[in-house]
Amino acid sequence: MLQSRRFPLEGGPGAVGRCRDLTRRVLDEWFTPTRPSRRVALDDVLLLVSEVVTNACTHGGTPCELRMDRGPGRVWVQISDTSAAGPRPIGRHRPARAFGHGVYLLERLSAEWGWVRRGTGKAVWFAVSIPE
Repeated sequence: MLQSRRFPLEGGPGAVGRCRDLTRRVLDEWFTPTRPSRRVALDDVLLLVSEVVTNACTHGGTPCELRMDRGPGRVWVQISDTSAAGPRPIGRHRPARAFGHGVYLLERLSAEWGWVRRGTGKAVWFAVSIPE
């Protein structure tokens, strides 16, 4: 059974925290984190939302929508923003660097990810497998 939630967003201070809070609320409604493996996957979703929204605010203009879909064993998240520029790594990943980890984390923590143009902007999406 597919479940969906959509939230219009406004940029500005606090956008990352608001998106993380919205995501946490939806995940708490959809899942009971009874097993450690499920909690880890849900925490990965929260971290990736924070990274993608931060990138939208820093590089992509203004975040304008958060969409979440739940399907069997998976959560799919999409962040739309007002910039048509796609995400790209800032050179080789360097763990000690204070920035530039977003694409690396998407590659490591999601089952898959990508981006598509939306009008004059784009949507960055990712999927995380959630143990049933």
